[in-house]
Amino acid sequence: MVGQKSILVWITHLSVVFLVALWLFPTVGLLVSSFRTADQIASSGWWSSLSAQERQNPAIRLKGEEVQIDGLYVIEGRLFDSSAEVSAWGWSSKAPQAFAPGDVAELSRGRTVSVDAAGQFRFTAPDSQAGKRLPRVFTTATTPPEFTTGNYEKMLLAKGDVDGMGAAFLSTLTVTIPATIIPIVVAAFAAYALAWMDFPGRALLIAFVVGLLVVPLQLALIPLLKLHLGIGIGKGYLGVWLAHTGFGLPLAIYLLRNYMVGLPRDIIENARVDGATEFQIFTRIILPLSFPALASFAIFQFLWTWNDLLVAKVFLIDATGTTTVMTARIVEFMGTRGGNWEILATAAFISIAVPLAVFFAMQKYLVRGLLAGSVK
Repeated sequence: MVGQKSILVWITHLSVVFLVALWLFPTVGLLVSSFRTADQIASSGWWSSLSAQERQNPAIRLKGEEVQIDGLYVIEGRLFDSSAEVSAWGWSSKAPQAFAPGDVAELSRGRTVSVDAAGQFRFTAPDSQAGKRLPRVFTTATTPPEFTTGNYEKMLLAKGDVDGMGAAFLSTLTVTIPATIIPIVVAAFAAYALAWMDFPGRALLIAFVVGLLVVPLQLALIPLLKLHLGIGIGKGYLGVWLAHTGFGLPLAIYLLRNYMVGLPRDIIENARVDGATEFQIFTRIILPLSFPALASFAIFQFLWTWNDLLVAKVFLIDATGTTTVMTARIVEFMGTRGGNWEILATAAFISIAVPLAVFFAMQKYLVRGLLAGSVK
């Protein structure tokens, strides 16, 4: 029927919504968890972070200064320093919610204890309790929503600490930015030559580039590392830049060459008739028209180098003798601090924040590049 959408259109729309939600929920979960405390993460999920949480606290041993009031020895104090509100309490592990806030519990030997809603307790005894163990108190408290930036301060601003991610963040930027720019520059020149310049062996070079696409990265790691050590590059930033450039060039040349071949031939021939050199044609005509392809590969290359662990482990060792990119530091956190979910969530979100920003920024330029240089 005219004006009605087919079932395939609805299936496509629902599939897109499902995929977006599938990727969005974990990202939002990391963001919310990175601002929560360790106790909140352990007691509830991130989707309930905006509501008050009720949980049973571990047993707390009463302690404080003993004073004598009206013939009784009294100890008063506070069970915890948070803003939690006690909803139930008890002095026995068998009945941790036996009393309501404000109730007085009768213990043995004439002792009493009471706990109010704010966590203030009052313990009384007919004789001195000096040197004796005081009873324990179990509380069930309602904690209001709480968010903190302490996780980010601990991860980014810590200096000389195992939790510090600031050095790893800068190291990852030092690796990623040159490893993205160098392949694009080299591949753009090579793609133009393979697309619009006639020279002997051009077809063989194109076939060789296509063949390099199927070479596994792991197969070339050890030979390339031996080459770096043999020529004196060693393990450092220069070595990892060249490694990422070598691994990214075949795909970059292949994509850019296929895109440049599809550009209008009339524009290039008219430029040559007007006396433009090959370099002028490349910089003033080819590059502006090829911006969508350049932006697309820049996104892929940046994401690959930013999230890389294998190449950095093989080719990068800094002055401290360790690999300090963010992926390597997160792996260390998972091995040594697997229980500190607030640290892992913060580190993971820091690692994905920059790629997300780059993707959305380059997506805007990508759309603009699709419209720029269009031929009537």
